Amino acid sequence: MLYGLLYPLRNEAPWLHFLNVLRYIPFRVIAAVLTAMVIAFALSPWFIRRLQEQQIGQTIREEGPKSHFSKAGTPTMGGSLILLAMVIPTVLWADLGNVFVWMSLAVTVGYGLIGFLDDSLKIRKKSSAGLPAVAKLALQIIIAGVVLYYLFALDSVPRDWERVRLRMALPFVAFDRVRIVLPMLAYVAFAVFVVVSMSNAVNLTDGLDGLAIGPVIINAGTYLLLAYITGATFAGFSMPRYLHIPALPSAGELAVFAGALVGSGIGFLWYNTYPAQVFMGDVGSLALGGALGMMAVLTKNELLSVLLGGIFVIEAVSVVTQVVSFKLTGKRIFRMAPIHHHFELKGWAEPKIIVRFWIISIMLALVSLASLKVR
Repeated sequence: MLYGLLYPLRNEAPWLHFLNVLRYIPFRVIAAVLTAMVIAFALSPWFIRRLQEQQIGQTIREEGPKSHFSKAGTPTMGGSLILLAMVIPTVLWADLGNVFVWMSLAVTVGYGLIGFLDDSLKIRKKSSAGLPAVAKLALQIIIAGVVLYYLFALDSVPRDWERVRLRMALPFVAFDRVRIVLPMLAYVAFAVFVVVSMSNAVNLTDGLDGLAIGPVIINAGTYLLLAYITGATFAGFSMPRYLHIPALPSAGELAVFAGALVGSGIGFLWYNTYPAQVFMGDVGSLALGGALGMMAVLTKNELLSVLLGGIFVIEAVSVVTQVVSFKLTGKRIFRMAPIHHHFELKGWAEPKIIVRFWIISIMLALVSLASLKVR
């Protein structure tokens, strides 16, 4: 909004030439991060008090670790504030003529509404069982399917995206040397799977104070760099061509979206760090996972997201293997799933698990960025 309103005024008068700075994505990324942080820091105390007054507190699963029973009643649905602190800076500082920004916002807000409904049902029933899993999954698939079908099947998309949207990018392999093209419907189905899987993987990771938001911030920061690099050209020098990655100038605007996510996540972490004053709830975890999934698809890093989001993948895989093992053999692989509960029951202190998972996430982000040169 500010970009669209103020940037055209740069040549109206000499004293308005400073508005030329708005053309630069890094400046608008910094502005989005700071705006999101200010909104989160300013509103969080009031928001937490309102949650407490309305008795919107966390319901703990009876089969969960006993150490979590003391967390019952902690204000939840803090993800609503994350979304507010992310959407406002994106609208303010991003180029609203960019379809990638709108499609990413659509999935993020849509998934947030699903999570909001799920959290509301849990609070109303005073139970950890909210929206039925089948209904939740169906809604996720429908939202992602509609958005991604538009991006993959229709012609009203940026030309740079149209050229590469059906080509698969392989991590550690030069994009211009290996050509893998999928049928349109197959790629749409694959992209939907990436978005829905990432959304639910982040949701499963959100089980300890600050455990999910830390890797979300790290992943979003990495996608910020990847989005900017995919469209970076300096004085005729093409960064994508130099690094042998897809050239997507339109995706560069996603760096502003990612910056807003980073800023809102940092602001939330201030109050979500151990011992948490507020939980994000499904309204936050489903939305943030959907945002990460969309950035993976739109920057052509769907397969790299398995490495970058390794913490989320491990958490999800631990649940799947636990369920499959118990149904087939009657035995459990882990003491409890997701895997962070396994370490809790082994005697690891909660802060130790959280920080170690963050460290692993940082390492995976660095390896993911290294893939830009190791090709």
